[in-house]
Amino acid sequence: MLRIQSSAFSAIALHAVLFVFPIHAQDAPAPAPPADPPPAAAEPLSVKPLRGPAADATATTVKPRAPAFAETGPEWVTPGKNPAHTRYSALNEINAGNVGNMRAVSTFSTGLSAGHEAAPVVVGSTLYFVTPYPNVVYALDLNQPGFPMKWKFEPKVVAASQGMACCDVVNRGVVHDNGRIFFNTLDGQTYALNAETGEEIWRRQLADIKQGETMTMAPFVAKDKVIVGNSGGEMGVRGWAQALDVATGETAWKAYSTGPDEEVLIGAEYNPFYDQEKGENLGVTTWPTDMWKTGGGTVWGWISHDPDLNLIYYGTSNPGPWNSSVRPGANKYTAGIFARDVDTGQARWFYQMSPHDVSDYDGVNENILVDIEWNGKERKVLAHPDRNGHFYVIDRETGEVLSAEPFHAVNSSHGVDLKTGALIYNTDKRPETGKKVTDICPAPPGAKDWQPAAFSHDTGLFYIPHNNLCMDLVETEVGYIAGTPYVGADVWMKPGPGGHRGEFSAWDMAAGAEVWTINERFPVWSGTLATAGNLVFYGTMEGWFRALNATTGEELWRFRTGSGIIGQPTTWQGPDGKQYVSVLSGVGGWAGAIVSGNIDARDGTAALGFVNAMKDLPDYTTAGGALYVFALP
Repeated sequence: MLRIQSSAFSAIALHAVLFVFPIHAQDAPAPAPPADPPPAAAEPLSVKPLRGPAADATATTVKPRAPAFAETGPEWVTPGKNPAHTRYSALNEINAGNVGNMRAVSTFSTGLSAGHEAAPVVVGSTLYFVTPYPNVVYALDLNQPGFPMKWKFEPKVVAASQGMACCDVVNRGVVHDNGRIFFNTLDGQTYALNAETGEEIWRRQLADIKQGETMTMAPFVAKDKVIVGNSGGEMGVRGWAQALDVATGETAWKAYSTGPDEEVLIGAEYNPFYDQEKGENLGVTTWPTDMWKTGGGTVWGWISHDPDLNLIYYGTSNPGPWNSSVRPGANKYTAGIFARDVDTGQARWFYQMSPHDVSDYDGVNENILVDIEWNGKERKVLAHPDRNGHFYVIDRETGEVLSAEPFHAVNSSHGVDLKTGALIYNTDKRPETGKKVTDICPAPPGAKDWQPAAFSHDTGLFYIPHNNLCMDLVETEVGYIAGTPYVGADVWMKPGPGGHRGEFSAWDMAAGAEVWTINERFPVWSGTLATAGNLVFYGTMEGWFRALNATTGEELWRFRTGSGIIGQPTTWQGPDGKQYVSVLSGVGGWAGAIVSGNIDARDGTAALGFVNAMKDLPDYTTAGGALYVFALP
């Protein structure tokens, strides 16, 4: 393995609404040491020997393969690129040999200062993207010089929804299907637009902001259904996923994450692999009386689809409240993965990565679908780099965990028992009400949060943008009031081992080891893009957009955008036949709260504790959303 060290760079701004909690009487941990001042010019990334047992994991002979339905064509119609969510394109005009010549060919300012997490989507001669609140959808004409605006759609979003968003007023993207653009709004509406004209086809109000519900996820289309879910796990809402008819918006099915089997859509088809997932009404009996009604398990992340098995896969978020002492039990069905029948929503299996979650380890990260020969047997699997720090390889037909190696520093658990599927918690790092527990790794955003990894169909490697954060935590008294924060914990996040706060890694699933990694000053909060040009792209919170050699991790190109990057890069072929790469810049999100929310750095518990780890971010980045498009000369 190789370790690639990143030097520091320079500065960027934003505004949003985030929870700000007062510091209580207990002492806060010492802040991270002040960052070095930004250098006048960026230094190249340096390559150094890596940690871990496998010095050359690329020598693995058994490699995962993308399934046939993981299309790699010239358009980019959904944030995950294809139903398998590989985020890989077969375009190779831009490649490792010439990417150093790539230049910006167009920019488009949104005029907004909140975090821009969306993925630009391209179909035919039009590029589409959605902004953070107020969730304006733009369509740009790729036939015209400079890619001017073709149309824009401005939904009527209730302003009060900004106060319900836990972690900036973000939106993770639109999806195109059969001449329609689908997207969600912060106040809980799902829209279908005519992709050519921008005219509204239908609109459905699904979430209730008075209860604390919002919607920030990108919709997902499977067959004749558009699937969406809610946000608000820090507000005591009850999580759900819902399938709407693509033509009318009418609800086809709705599956809650907690409650009786009938409402979770658990019936005769349900056949989980592990005993702890079996039993009647576990969504009720694994909670204290009635706490499942405010138990979280929201569905705000990514959805994958295996059309051959007719199953969708998605993760559920943390249980509520964060104070785990007040909710004894496994707290089903939170912090886990559901496999569901697309047509009926009926659960096929469920696996809980973090039973009775004590650290806000949402299970909503992407599930990348690949096939592999595993111990001599062909398996259809999903790959899931979880917040709890383990890279899960799960048989997507049965829910059996085949592997769960740690992909980053973890001390909150001792690993996963593959016989039982159980996470082995470290009792020394288990929180208690009124007692501060220090140096828990990883912190609530996990070893990796929502920011999607990519899988290269060529190298067989996964490319993971992730965090290097630990925390001190004390649970506090909490009570439920609808539409208000329901947390019950004070958290101080801080840099993890080594002092850097982010990494970008190549992971060999079969070997269960890193191949190479890059240390970054801040969490890598952007998505990832892999291409047939032996390239992988990602952005940094300082605003650097990087292209690396996918095999070696060598940096081949970089470009400084006007703000930190937390968006999802995409690539596509324009109507002129050329390959382009696009990304939204605009720092914010949970990691960028100190900038987007203009938060006082002296309150380390603000933004659910993220501020304590990001006090120097305003020295490196400022706000402002913009789309950047790149191509070769």
